[in-house]
Amino acid sequence: MTFHDLLIERRSIRRYTPEKIDPEQVRLILEAALLAPTSKSSRAWQLVVVEDGDMLQRLSQCKEFGAAPIAKAPLAVVVTVDSTASEAWIEDASVAASFMQLQAADLGLGSCWIQVRGRFAADGTPSEEYVQDALGIPETCPVLCIITIGHKDEVRKPQDLEKLRWENVHIDKW
Repeated sequence: MTFHDLLIERRSIRRYTPEKIDPEQVRLILEAALLAPTSKSSRAWQLVVVEDGDMLQRLSQCKEFGAAPIAKAPLAVVVTVDSTASEAWIEDASVAASFMQLQAADLGLGSCWIQVRGRFAADGTPSEEYVQDALGIPETCPVLCIITIGHKDEVRKPQDLEKLRWENVHIDKW
């Protein structure tokens, strides 16, 4: 499969089989994040790998809507960056998270980006604080997202190239 094919085929997957992910695949997914470029080569990302079912269930409550897939995923990676080491921490974390999703897709696995930054739990607690408290993440490491990963238990159609918004591309000026 070419990289372009991978981009067309990769879709957010929210339902997973209970099958565990092979440790070598987990290593490759984490390695993809660690290979991601960062501002000023800070490499300040911090990744918390969660496989414990009870913790996955707890993390699925980090926001009122949209976090349920965490509870049923065999693996979740909490993506954060030491904000004291990189002023571009949001960008650095975003690239690392995206690289993990692309690596998972290349391995035939599904993944989903669960947004944490700027979201709130049902009781009004900021989702970042909820996740930091649950996992003991320092305050200096804000949480951007949680990437769920697993064997797909749903089929999604590939991206429809006819729906690309080429009108959003501007050449030389707006």
